[in-house]
Amino acid sequence: NWVNYRQPFGATITILALAAGKWMVVYTSWWWWSNYPPNFVMPATLLPSALVLDITLLLTRNWTLTAVIGAWMYAILFYPSNWPIFGYSHTPIVVDGSLLSWADYMGFMYVRTGTPEYIRMIEVGSLRTFGGHSTMISAFFSAFASSLVYVLWWQFGKFFCTSYFYFTDDRQRTTKVYDVFAYATLAHGDKAKIGGKA
Repeated sequence: NWVNYRQPFGATITILALAAGKWMVVYTSWWWWSNYPPNFVMPATLLPSALVLDITLLLTRNWTLTAVIGAWMYAILFYPSNWPIFGYSHTPIVVDGSLLSWADYMGFMYVRTGTPEYIRMIEVGSLRTFGGHSTMISAFFSAFASSLVYVLWWQFGKFFCTSYFYFTDDRQRTTKVYDVFAYATLAHGDKAKIGGKA
């Protein structure tokens, strides 16, 4: 969409489609099938990150700057943009005379690998050797990986999804046209360039 239309909305549309598919899985596989609470398996939001990525492409009009700045912001914004979703789990609740958080109470009611006890055991491992800054280390590594994957998928899209066609005008000159809208323009008798983009 950026090559032909100069409209940077690819990341936002992709994340909206991913979120729609994830919500279908949450309700069909978890809620309807096994009666598991949907707020335990709620999909993380990536929409603010995708908007920042597309806005970076819109403002810079440069793939390299978008890969460096936008993809890093895409990964860095993942952690704070999901805080409103899980903010309720930090509120206190009194259960049988004991003061708990909602996260601990839900962990006691539904045993799963995301319970605080399981997370405490996992954090004893390799990420804890970074001095307790495992969240920031993970965020910066994911930002670096996001910038590499962004460039890689742009190249995949450019190689596999470049749409072009050959247009022959009234003088029997054949032109290879990359622009989707150029066919209507050339078909109505407008000028065409030979051997290049219309």
